[in-house]
Amino acid sequence: MNFFLVLNGKKLKQYFIILIAAIFAAGIIYSESENIAVFSNISNEEPAAIYSIDTERKVIALTFDISWGENRPDPIIDILKEKDVKATFFLSSPWTRDHPEIVKDIVDSGFEIGSHGHKHQNYSTFSDEEIRKQIQTAHRILSEDTGTVPSLIRMPNGDFDKRVLNIANDLNYKVIQWDTDSRDWMNPGVDHIINRVVSNAHPGDIILLHASDSCKQTHLALPTIIDQLRDKGYKFVTVSELINQSSLDKKEVKDQS
Repeated sequence: MNFFLVLNGKKLKQYFIILIAAIFAAGIIYSESENIAVFSNISNEEPAAIYSIDTERKVIALTFDISWGENRPDPIIDILKEKDVKATFFLSSPWTRDHPEIVKDIVDSGFEIGSHGHKHQNYSTFSDEEIRKQIQTAHRILSEDTGTVPSLIRMPNGDFDKRVLNIANDLNYKVIQWDTDSRDWMNPGVDHIINRVVSNAHPGDIILLHASDSCKQTHLALPTIIDQLRDKGYKFVTVSELINQSSLDKKEVKDQS
């Protein structure tokens, strides 16, 4: 009898552990499903941030965020022009207003312009009204100062939540993230930046780089990044062209069926 109780006790303990593990696993699954609801258009067609494009074509988008400084953009622009590389620049509106000559060079060189917002703060901490105001303020300034109407936005610090996505969508913006972070903002060394980008790059990738003064090694790593990716067969496109690539892939599949 005592043996039976001990055995039952062990079994009950095992069952309890299994139950807790099952509940924990269910929590993970629920959490992941919540992320899918926010970040994927497939699940319920809610607005989603774009990290990369699913394509077999070897196309890739270099993106540069600029929020402050005037010494780093020029060398990067010169390298891109010299190597005939398309790119997308996400500009904060205060920086845009303060650096009209650099902005003109970016526009005249044919690079794509995206918004990097107004205040460089986490928009998920703002009220709905403030989120809308920040995006609209940046939109007005960028439209006036660049002569183009941006439709892409990268949130400051890459920070957003479901509300930010919905408000950006209401204002006709696509929220653009990245799949490969160069980590040039850490100034980890030129070789480290090169290796990180080249080893992680893949078809349809969006690569995060910076042209702000605090990133002191980006312009030194950029020529080699471009050369090595080209050696691997990659073609450089703007983010908008990359997004349109998905439509081209679908059209090809339809034409072949």
